[in-house]
Amino acid sequence: MDYQNLTLSQIYDEAEAVAGDAKTLFGRLNSEQLNWKPAADSWSVAQCLDHLITINQEYYPVFDRILKGEYRKTFWHGMPFLPAIFGRLMVKTLSPDSQRKLKSPGAARPSSSSIDPQIVDRFIAHQRETLAKMRLLGNSDLAGMIITSPFLSVVVYSLLDTFRLIVAHERRHFAQAQRVMETGGFPTVQTSQYRER
Repeated sequence: MDYQNLTLSQIYDEAEAVAGDAKTLFGRLNSEQLNWKPAADSWSVAQCLDHLITINQEYYPVFDRILKGEYRKTFWHGMPFLPAIFGRLMVKTLSPDSQRKLKSPGAARPSSSSIDPQIVDRFIAHQRETLAKMRLLGNSDLAGMIITSPFLSVVVYSLLDTFRLIVAHERRHFAQAQRVMETGGFPTVQTSQYRER
């Protein structure tokens, strides 16, 4: 999928699909499976979902200020071509096909402790909230509204690229979570429930 050129309707469809796929892919995993890691420095499925919730929520204050008409531009917003360059670069870098490894900002790193199995339902509810905010902002000048990255003040991109970035980043970590599930040693489902038959 070409995340750099997604239209608004395609973004909405992809965000909806992410919520559905979360239930399909991860909804039946138990606590042990959700928290299993291939290595000490790897992430579990639960950590991938926790990370996405944390990252996306960093955009919520920006979205809310735009909706209230309170968002203020900075010097960087007016730099010619800079938002378009940063936007395309960020979407490309965080897309699932990108081979580039990135270190997550400190505030966005997932919990290192065991995450409860309700993380899947929490992610789905969070995804629906994110999509609702996107739809509320859909009547804005998405290509012309420039925002500052919540993680680096000199990085700016359009609201439309922000939406593209969100769904691309989600798919990137879904792919990571699926690789965890395909790794040798991933816990199998307990068979004790079938022995009682």
